[in-house]
Amino acid sequence: MSATLRSLRIRNLALVESLDWDLAPGFTVVTGETGAGKSIILGALKLVLGERADKTLIRAGADQCSVEAAFEVDESSDINRILEQQGIDPCEDGQLLLKRIYSGTGTNRQFVNGSLTTVTVLKQIGDGLVDLHGPHDHQSLLSTENQLALVDGFADAGKLLEAYQQEYQSLSKLRKEREELLCQTSEENLQLWRYQRQELEAADLKNGELQALQTRYSAGSNARRLLEVSGAVLQRLSEAEDSILRQLADVARQLRELNRLDAMGSDFLRSHEAATIELEDLERNLVDYQSRVEIDPEALQKIEERLNLLHSLQRKYTRDEEGLIALKQELTLLVERFDRRDEALAEIDSKIEAVRKRLEIRGNELTDARCQAAAKLAKVIGSHLKDLGFKQADFEIQINARAEPAVSGLEAMEFFFAPNPGEPTKPLRAIASSGEISRLMLAIKTALAQQDSVGLLVFDEIDANVGGEIAHSIGAKMRSLGANRQVLAITHMPQVAAAATSHFFASKDVTGGRTRTELTEVIGNQRVEELARMLGGKSKSALEHAKELLRGAG
Repeated sequence: MSATLRSLRIRNLALVESLDWDLAPGFTVVTGETGAGKSIILGALKLVLGERADKTLIRAGADQCSVEAAFEVDESSDINRILEQQGIDPCEDGQLLLKRIYSGTGTNRQFVNGSLTTVTVLKQIGDGLVDLHGPHDHQSLLSTENQLALVDGFADAGKLLEAYQQEYQSLSKLRKEREELLCQTSEENLQLWRYQRQELEAADLKNGELQALQTRYSAGSNARRLLEVSGAVLQRLSEAEDSILRQLADVARQLRELNRLDAMGSDFLRSHEAATIELEDLERNLVDYQSRVEIDPEALQKIEERLNLLHSLQRKYTRDEEGLIALKQELTLLVERFDRRDEALAEIDSKIEAVRKRLEIRGNELTDARCQAAAKLAKVIGSHLKDLGFKQADFEIQINARAEPAVSGLEAMEFFFAPNPGEPTKPLRAIASSGEISRLMLAIKTALAQQDSVGLLVFDEIDANVGGEIAHSIGAKMRSLGANRQVLAITHMPQVAAAATSHFFASKDVTGGRTRTELTEVIGNQRVEELARMLGGKSKSALEHAKELLRGAG
């Protein structure tokens, strides 16, 4: 993810009341007298990248401070993926805006592309944008994972790593399947499954049985009342002397007399006959219904016991009728699977062995490429270190085989460094001197200029305590790095400042009894004068020396 810092806006941060700084690509330096506020500018950049904040940062008399940074992202796919995961709007036209506000009450607000976010997210984004080398760590190269990634990039081992990781993922998946098979098919589980299957088989479950039983039970438990009600209906319908059907017979005789006297009465007679037929059918159905209603306490008790069993199983297994039938089938499959567990384990073990062999082949190919690249890279970095004043320093990349394969490969890798002869090499993360580690980082960055994806490199006085010749080398290397990415350096060395493509001067101004830090671009003759000041004054010889430095850097 390559990015260029286009602007930095600072409000009420320490000595900075208001500062709008527009930057260009390439190599930019900031110079100025000690205490002018150069470090405040870097502090602002750290703040907007998610570093810790405290109340002392806020300018006296102000309620809050704020920093806003605008980046131009060349390849925004990685950062957009992070933004998408956090629900933040993606970069439009490659523009990424970061903002942080800190108040005296401790309220801390962060924004990415206008969306409120957390410091953690801000730092995650910042780590991919800027690599800052100075008194405080903001250095991706101290991570052994990043060191390994840089060696892989130098070795152009991307495809080898991808092939290895595919096999590693396959192996991990098979091992997980094996573990699950062992966990699922323990003897305790087998006993439980067999008991549950036996219980469900003994219940002899059938689809639709529960509904049918509930209907029968409802009818059986109300049998007496059903006979009473149906009998009363039959009494009124046909059995009583004044029953409906007997009265209908009298009505029929009268309608036939009406029909004999008037032919139109035939319609009434047909309607009567139809009604009579319906009522006679109702009578027969009620008689049949009564014959089927049973008063059998023993049968009713059996139905009740069956219903209790089915309801008990449903509660126990938290499944409905269909679910219980499906569970019985599942348990049968699990028992059968256990019975063939040894066969299944043997099959998985065979696959694991095949993938393990392929993993070893791919891992050894990756290891060979890494070992060759690490040896070459260590020599290149050592050469750059000599240019930067470490004439007898020792730099090496240690590779140690892992006890077990990891997702990153068969080996662990770490950069080791000894700045002085006779000293044992130590991991980069154990180096205490910021000046040493900053120059070391410059050497590594120069050697890996094409592989490192971080777009902005910031160096804070890495030229401290070095001579003019080494300062020339530092400036040349920074200018070389600036051809492919943005480099920002704070320096007291005129040799470094002369190599920059852009030059800014930090100064303090006292107005109305308040001190303010200002930042001014130095161009033309002003640049010659600033370099002369850094050389010790504005004498004729200093001015001539400054011009020579600029001509030599160009």
